[in-house]
Amino acid sequence: MPAYRAPLREYRFLLKDVLRIDRYANLPGFAEAPLDLIDQVLVEGAKFCEEVLQPLNKVGDKHGCVRHADGSVTTPPGFKEAYRQLVEAGWPALSSDPAFGGQGLPHVVALAWGEMTSSANMAFGMYRGLTHGAYEAIHTHGSDAQKQTYLPKLVSGQWTGTMNLTEPHCGTDLGMLRTKAVPQADGTYRITGQKIFISAGEHDLAENIIHLVLARIEGAPAGTKGISLFIVPKVLIEADGSLGKRNGVVCGKIEEKMGIHANSTCVLDYDNAVGYLIGGENRGLNAMFTMMNVARLAVGLQGLSQSEVAYQNAAAYAKDRLQGRSLTGPKNLGGPADAIIVHPDVRRMLMEVKSFNESARAFAFWTALHGDLLQVSPDDKVREKASDYMALITPVIKAYLTDKGYANATLCQQVFGGHGYIEEHGMSQFVRDARIAQIYEGANGIQALDLVGRKLAANGGRALFAYLREMDEVVRAHEADADMAPFIEGLRAAKDQLQEAAQWLMSNAMSNFDNAGAASHDFLNLFGIASLTYMWAVMAKAALDAKRSGRGGDSFYDAKLATGRYFLARVLPEAGAHLAKLKSGAAPLMVLPVEAF
Repeated sequence: MPAYRAPLREYRFLLKDVLRIDRYANLPGFAEAPLDLIDQVLVEGAKFCEEVLQPLNKVGDKHGCVRHADGSVTTPPGFKEAYRQLVEAGWPALSSDPAFGGQGLPHVVALAWGEMTSSANMAFGMYRGLTHGAYEAIHTHGSDAQKQTYLPKLVSGQWTGTMNLTEPHCGTDLGMLRTKAVPQADGTYRITGQKIFISAGEHDLAENIIHLVLARIEGAPAGTKGISLFIVPKVLIEADGSLGKRNGVVCGKIEEKMGIHANSTCVLDYDNAVGYLIGGENRGLNAMFTMMNVARLAVGLQGLSQSEVAYQNAAAYAKDRLQGRSLTGPKNLGGPADAIIVHPDVRRMLMEVKSFNESARAFAFWTALHGDLLQVSPDDKVREKASDYMALITPVIKAYLTDKGYANATLCQQVFGGHGYIEEHGMSQFVRDARIAQIYEGANGIQALDLVGRKLAANGGRALFAYLREMDEVVRAHEADADMAPFIEGLRAAKDQLQEAAQWLMSNAMSNFDNAGAASHDFLNLFGIASLTYMWAVMAKAALDAKRSGRGGDSFYDAKLATGRYFLARVLPEAGAHLAKLKSGAAPLMVLPVEAF
């Protein structure tokens, strides 16, 4: 049976030594969250994830959700009780606004909780993850009355939320959507249409589900300019806040999926359902993107989470499984064979995943910290930089972390050999669950196009130029430190390659837009590698500082530095391949006529 242990030591290292979040103790949220309190929160969160959620992961995969004749849905055995415990312990309120019952802790703390939840039970975590996206959309764009009606119960977990975009005939191209909204005399709208692939669209965990639905008001402009966003509760809410009758929305089907079986991915049929406009007429995408950006960061974290739990099980198996002898002579002299971890190729697979997990986690935490500063910093320049970085880096977090997360889950499955392919050890579930993260909340190819086509050029390239300058500043600050030499040389090389790729795009994309499309995948991957190289440089500095101060008495910091050196030697060279492919342009992709395929 698979197991999971929350990487609490990694969280402490990142929060204390790398990000040094105690520097922000004068800011809202951080002031109420000293490091010792954060540590207590994460320790308790780890217990819940390890003892309650993780044992249900395989149960949920096996049983899935059941739709009944009336359209209601039952979640797998144990899920309802686990959700009750989650709500009673206050976990849904961790980083939400205290004005609506939240605890107001920094988002970077909630990120650690989110990783633990997803590693322990990705499908279960999705019920709350989408709710937080609905909370953010209403918190940002809702009226005061809407906030008072919906946010307290979304924050507490008494209600959950969804996002409804996709229709049978359109996914990414939302301008084609057909769901219609008819205005009523009382200011409400009647929503009619069908939405598909709606995660957590119907279930028995909460007493109400608040759907956020994209629809087109009658007479609105065609295309994306005519899309509005509506709040459509599963159960209507009376003037006194009590629940009334069922609204006109029902689960028509649960999708049969490759993975995340325990999450009810629904076809939702809207038949004259009562909806409430949020964010203004024809401003739906603006409001929905608030929700989607939150969701995209959470999905990136799902890639990391499956990589982490798969790694933990693969490493344990590699240390236990006896097979063959070391190429340099037997190591397990008293046994019939050596543990497979002695073999270089097994080490390669484990180090590939370990070096990703640690730097990807740092990258996600670093990004989340900028999200906190965007909300609470009194400095206009700090908020501007944080806003730029969040826009620039969101597609990278979403796509790079999920591509690598899936690849790493399969590497860890490979460590098990044939035992990884059968269900007994649970490795196939990590692979199957991880696969969806590359697809939903905007397929990864779309994320790459968004990065190249929109984010790079925004504000005259201000965000990218600031990011490159920041890398240069780290190089200059530590290039005289002999112990930092490999990390600084690696960062300098990665930064130069990222800059060269951006310059190539600036010179070639406008003359032929296909050049931008053809380069987008490799540019995003190059960006991801450069960003993780940056994270390894700052982590190496933190680890060396700890060792030099006498805090490096155990093996943690030595292992950190050794893992970083592996990344520089074996992963960073891939950046050069991405740069070369990017610069080949669109011709190799576009030369064949359609009929040749």
